[in-house]
Amino acid sequence: MSAKAEPSHQTFATTGRSRKGEPIVWLTGAGLAIGITMAVGLFLLILVKGSASFWPRRIEIIEIRKGEKTEKIFGYIAESRERKGEQESVQREMKMFRGNKDIYKESFLYVDESQVISRTMPQNVVLFERLSDGPAIGEPVAVVTGELRTNAAEAVFSEKLQEMIAESAATRAKVTAVERNQIGKLSMAMEKLRYAEKAGRITKSEAAERKAAMDGEFVRLKALADETRESMSGKSLIYRLEDGREEEIPASQLLHVYSPNKNGFFGRMGEGLRRAWRFLCDDPREANTEGGVFPAIFGTVVMTLVMSLFVTPFGVMAAIYLREYAKPGLMVRIVRICMNNLAGVPSIVFGVFGLAFFIYFVGSQVDQAFFSEKLPTPTFGTPGILWASLTLALLTLPVVVVATEEALSAVPRGVREASLACGASKWQTIQRVVLPASLPGILTGVILAMARGAGEVAPLMLVGVVKLAPSLPLDAVAPFIHAERKFMHLGFHIYDLGFQSPDADAAKPLVYATALLLITVVIVLNLAAILIRNRLKKRFAVSSFWAYVPKHRHSPHAAPRFHHGGQFQLSLRPKANLVWCGNGHSRTTSHRLDRTFWLRKIYSAPQYESHEWPRRWCAPWGRYPHRRR
Repeated sequence: MSAKAEPSHQTFATTGRSRKGEPIVWLTGAGLAIGITMAVGLFLLILVKGSASFWPRRIEIIEIRKGEKTEKIFGYIAESRERKGEQESVQREMKMFRGNKDIYKESFLYVDESQVISRTMPQNVVLFERLSDGPAIGEPVAVVTGELRTNAAEAVFSEKLQEMIAESAATRAKVTAVERNQIGKLSMAMEKLRYAEKAGRITKSEAAERKAAMDGEFVRLKALADETRESMSGKSLIYRLEDGREEEIPASQLLHVYSPNKNGFFGRMGEGLRRAWRFLCDDPREANTEGGVFPAIFGTVVMTLVMSLFVTPFGVMAAIYLREYAKPGLMVRIVRICMNNLAGVPSIVFGVFGLAFFIYFVGSQVDQAFFSEKLPTPTFGTPGILWASLTLALLTLPVVVVATEEALSAVPRGVREASLACGASKWQTIQRVVLPASLPGILTGVILAMARGAGEVAPLMLVGVVKLAPSLPLDAVAPFIHAERKFMHLGFHIYDLGFQSPDADAAKPLVYATALLLITVVIVLNLAAILIRNRLKKRFAVSSFWAYVPKHRHSPHAAPRFHHGGQFQLSLRPKANLVWCGNGHSRTTSHRLDRTFWLRKIYSAPQYESHEWPRRWCAPWGRYPHRRR
């Protein structure tokens, strides 16, 4: 007889590091370290590059050799790099910002370091920030105020220059107030009058009379703005270029003057903070390569908040129905599969859907129903911030639904049963017990939705974002909220600066600065939501305890009925004044309680009716000793 083959058994290591799983621990730890390093490295790169765009650099006078002649250049070094020259030789070149774009047609100049003869940093070279044509660099010569000329060598030159800059800023503010507020309101009133006449709500004679009055007011306001603007004529600053030519900057174009070579570290830091503040508060200019990004910040924040207001209630209601009411079956499985697949659809598809459904269908129906007198000019049948918010709400809906379902399923079953045992209906249980306990998880889904929606760009290009918005969705002109207006967005602003800017060299630092600002806005919004979530988590915390009910000398029957101590599960909910006891029996305490609990008996006590339960069952929190299970 042949010997039977012994069965092979899979053996496992009983000694060594593999049994403890240390290699897997090292591998997972290495993956986590690599991921954190990449994320931190990317953030540090954006932080350094973005902060460097506000740091004032020293202005140099560089003398270079061009053939047999020499030439002087005013400017600061923006970048130094290597390039391959003739015969594969490596040469270093400097990228210099020389300003004066209106004179040289280009703001940047590349200089070969081998051609440099000398480099100096004189104290009298100044950077002039202008309203148009970018900054100018040169030596100040004189301030001209009418027939009065104050030379740079005079002691009162700096004082006269700052007075002229302050007066110019006040004049621009007055002109802006007249043009945007008063003339803007008048233009909207004239537009409403034209639509009212078209709809037949007023007669032609009355419309003509009111239009004549409005035209007269428009002429008066236009003359006031022109007069205010003309008050700055005849005032200017004269400066000298590196080749000795003198140029003039009108006072209405002069924004700021700064001498980086005269200031130390703290002076330059103050100038950097001033530039960062103006970047946050000013409107963009010069094709978004100069000025600030306040309209983009405002549009990003408003769109994200409106998107959250839309996606939160719909996502929570859908999750409640799927988790609490829908019966398991084929239809529910199909809905869940579609919801999960919806999260993987490219965002541009949502943009196309928003354009077709919200704008072309819903918007056109709204125009025909409420703004028919304005047709064929669309009001809501065109891209705007409302449709952009609804599109991104649809985009982030799966995130909120999935997170809310997980939060609802995490509520202990005992809490639900205790509420139902006290006589509450299913909706009352969901409303007063389940939802408060699951709010932290719901807010986690909202935070993830806000983070994704704030950074989306592709769908916004179809449903409302623009390169430059002349007015904000919220302003001081009635009806104050303009949901039909287009808006600016920080994400699209980055795309526009990086790929569509007419001056790529000037826009490159602003790309990093805007990216840093977008990350900061998303972090601030998420931190605000996290603080609210943590506050609600402390308020609606649910925990389980075991309470031991000892013998009581006032209840002689307690010992045999409860076997020397009955066990009850306590589910705690803070901030309430009612103590629920067993099978619907309740008692309101005479003093305010910090905690309320439902009691669910582990074993039955048929000897008692609900209204006969011992008074000590209804004891407030803290009368009897407790310990965690």
